[in-house]
Amino acid sequence: MTSARSGSAQSPIRSVLFAPGDDPRKLGKAIAAGATLAIADLEDAVAEPAKATARDVVAAALAQRTPTGGRCAVRINALDSPFAGDDLAMASWAGADAIVVPKARASSLRSLDAAALPPIIAIVETATGLQESAEIATAPGVWALLLGAVDLGVELRLMPRADGLELLFARSKLVVDSAAAQIAPPIDAVHVDIADADALRVESGLARSLGFGGKACIHPRQVPIVERAFAPSADELERARRVVAAYELARTRGEGVVQVDGAMVDLPVYERARDVVGERSEPDAQ
Repeated sequence: MTSARSGSAQSPIRSVLFAPGDDPRKLGKAIAAGATLAIADLEDAVAEPAKATARDVVAAALAQRTPTGGRCAVRINALDSPFAGDDLAMASWAGADAIVVPKARASSLRSLDAAALPPIIAIVETATGLQESAEIATAPGVWALLLGAVDLGVELRLMPRADGLELLFARSKLVVDSAAAQIAPPIDAVHVDIADADALRVESGLARSLGFGGKACIHPRQVPIVERAFAPSADELERARRVVAAYELARTRGEGVVQVDGAMVDLPVYERARDVVGERSEPDAQ
């Protein structure tokens, strides 16, 4: 895996799938579900007496992966908890593909030896974390931000809306702060209604339109929906290819602007089209 900042902006995380770290069956299914990244959860999904056992289960699951068996991150317990040190040590020696830090704070992230750890996904899920998200995004080793909307919503007394407007500020702030820090686009919050696929598609479309690169999942059936939602459609891919071809041809003629489908294409439009062409399109076939 590349370092957290080296090329990460060109590598959006389309889907992450959480699974309890103390359940080998669910964890194995999550790793094989086709998400960009499975996340073995040692925090909220595991009761305190089972933390040590869960750590062993996750280490075994990481060791059993095949080269094509899917990538897996570990959500550790909060950095100020008595479990975080052992969680970090296990995730590092067991070969986790990323560390997921809950309730991220800039000061605690900067206290880590990032050079000795896998890339970090920082969950922004508190009012203080949201205030500090620009600093969190620039902390050493941070690969991406993940919006923790449930905990944040409780603290801010947000009321869920069908249009998602209650999270507009939080979502937009994470997008801006990620882009300014030149890390990967942020990952949107989980959609908690597993049975409502249509609402998941709508919410994923909203997040993508706001600049998110992907979305968190809590069930394997959500993964293909999210992967498709954040992948370029066939029409988007075709138009992006025409934009790239037309602009590059115009540049050979010494022109800096060209029209495609009646719309002006200049350098920023061309660069965005190149990004679209460079993104994987396999999820459209799922």
